[in-house]
Amino acid sequence: MKIFYAIQATGNGHISRAIQLYPYLQKFGSVDFFLSGNNASLNIDLPVKFKSDGCSLHYSKCGGLNYWDIAKNIQPIQMYKDAKSLPLKNYDVVINDFDSITSLACKLQKVHSVQFGHQASFFSEATPRPEKRTIMGEMILKHYAPSPKHIGLHFEKYDSFIHPPIIKDEIMQAEPKDLKHITVYLPSFQKDCLEKAFNKLSEQEFHWFLNDVTMKHKVGNITYYPVNQKLFNESLINCLGIITGGGFETPAEALYLGKKILSIPIRDHYEQECNAAALKKMGAPVVYEVGDNFEEIIEKWLNSAVIYPKIQANNIPETLQFLFDTYHNQKICNQKRTLLVEPFLYKN
Repeated sequence: MKIFYAIQATGNGHISRAIQLYPYLQKFGSVDFFLSGNNASLNIDLPVKFKSDGCSLHYSKCGGLNYWDIAKNIQPIQMYKDAKSLPLKNYDVVINDFDSITSLACKLQKVHSVQFGHQASFFSEATPRPEKRTIMGEMILKHYAPSPKHIGLHFEKYDSFIHPPIIKDEIMQAEPKDLKHITVYLPSFQKDCLEKAFNKLSEQEFHWFLNDVTMKHKVGNITYYPVNQKLFNESLINCLGIITGGGFETPAEALYLGKKILSIPIRDHYEQECNAAALKKMGAPVVYEVGDNFEEIIEKWLNSAVIYPKIQANNIPETLQFLFDTYHNQKICNQKRTLLVEPFLYKN
């Protein structure tokens, strides 16, 4: 079986998930990956056969999205050309992890696909949302990368088609320790937005992962790290807690390890606000604006005695078997529908 797997590279989470899934996917057949977007900073040890600039995220200085930079870097004509050129009919299965170009390619080429990943969970109304929903946010989640079938991943099983998160082998096999440091991963924040707050907590050690750091080094109570999967895993496994955004994979791994979480969702990023709402329901504090008193918020969080529920890890072989069964059953239904309907559509 030939498998086409589309990865939305607006962050590292989608790539991290694909890397974990790859050896399991190989048991079902050969896999070619399509990488869409250019926000990722991880080394991509995958057979990436196709690439596109796609739609990438751009951030303001301190924790928000820069919609002007996002808009001016979108190239709709090139994206259309990329969609037309993808040879999807050469594949037996098309798996789409929230990529709009692959969705368009499927529509143009009349190829079936399944949306698999975290964003697919938002097709359920039971999946947590923020108190104030936005029409645009809901439209993006449901119409940015549409597929006939959806298999979601989330912290909890909010609906029948939602499965537990994909947790990396290194995390599942780890023996977590508390070495008292705080791991920080906030790619939408530049260094000078938070450095002063961390320095004020001079007795507290921070491991801060930043995209523009090339070599590990320590200044005062902060150890600066490059974004590196091995180093990050080690820091997370041994931390007291983590300060991170409103993404999915990193909070999921922290919950699995039983670590404290302080979530700062990217401002005006609806999916992250939804994830933050889910974390809030589980007891994790959420900060929507980082002000001059951020160090006080960190201290209060560190001194809190809240215990978050430990989540399950995904049974990957079982979930992938369900995915392929779902895909093939839907494909057969589509073929039968075509055989029944087309004679009437084209009848003289």
